[in-house]
Amino acid sequence: MDDKPDPGPLSESSELFSFGVIADIQYADLEDGYNFQGSRRRYYRHSLLHLQCAIEHWNKESSPPCCVLQLGDIIDGYNAQYKASEKSLELVLNTFQTLKVPVHHTWGNHEFYNFSRDYLTNSKLNTRFLEDQIARHPETMPSESYYAYHFVPFPKFRFILLDAYDMSVLGVDQSSPKFQQCLKILREHNPNTELNSPQGLSEPQFVQFNGGFSQEQLNWLNEVLTFSDRNQEKVVIVSHLPIYPAASDSVCLAWNYRDVLAVIWSHECVVCFFAGHTHDGGYSEDPFGVHHVNIEGVIETAPDSQAFGTVHVYPDRMVLKGKGRVPDRIMNYKKEKAFHF
Repeated sequence: MDDKPDPGPLSESSELFSFGVIADIQYADLEDGYNFQGSRRRYYRHSLLHLQCAIEHWNKESSPPCCVLQLGDIIDGYNAQYKASEKSLELVLNTFQTLKVPVHHTWGNHEFYNFSRDYLTNSKLNTRFLEDQIARHPETMPSESYYAYHFVPFPKFRFILLDAYDMSVLGVDQSSPKFQQCLKILREHNPNTELNSPQGLSEPQFVQFNGGFSQEQLNWLNEVLTFSDRNQEKVVIVSHLPIYPAASDSVCLAWNYRDVLAVIWSHECVVCFFAGHTHDGGYSEDPFGVHHVNIEGVIETAPDSQAFGTVHVYPDRMVLKGKGRVPDRIMNYKKEKAFHF
């Protein structure tokens, strides 16, 4: 529930709380390989060591983060081919168990290469038990048909975790109406025989390794943001897939990214949108003052580097302190979004 203590008077320079971010670990017990195009090296085994280093760092911080956001693709799709999905997932989750604070897991395409949606719902990758419920506001309760929830890490800050594969051909039974509906959407936008290929597409995000947000989920998001507006909360949104073209390679965007932007832009409360998926990272502030941050992927991070960050939250801004490939960023709230204590 939302009865958290009031933070009391604070100056603009007082840090309120912090949280960790890490994306695209994609662990597999395999020799190094390359991406689909053969142009980028992937460090399958070493990704676990990168995760261990990140956790050691968070555990040692003098003011530990309140939580860590794991932005999806926790193990690689190759695990399915080698029948190693459960073993690899267990190894990575056991590593996360050494983290002294809660982790919120987002689901990406690689989760669905390894497991069905039903399996994930009943697995330790389902962290919906960490959600906060808003008393007397049933419209802010997410449906069971998608994996999304919201929580309050600190008074007046709400985090919303979205399901970017709610509309997808991945992880769903091929005989189900939802699969048929999503396949129809995909084929309408992508005539290629290889549905993972964006070749010749005017909207290159319509590939099989992406997905989208159902109208039901968007309606729910709208209700939560309406509550946050009314209660003068600041909102951070988390998704595996990015939604803002200027912050991402266009082939990595959610299918209906415009629909999510339309919902977000109709509210005052959203300050940041964190995503993974691109591996390269990316950043842009949109015209409505929302900061879109795509975190660089662990999987394509060389052994002598790192890829994670800690976001320090202040009344007037968020500051990302990155490690290795993840750059530092200062994200000021729009003037009307800054707290004045």
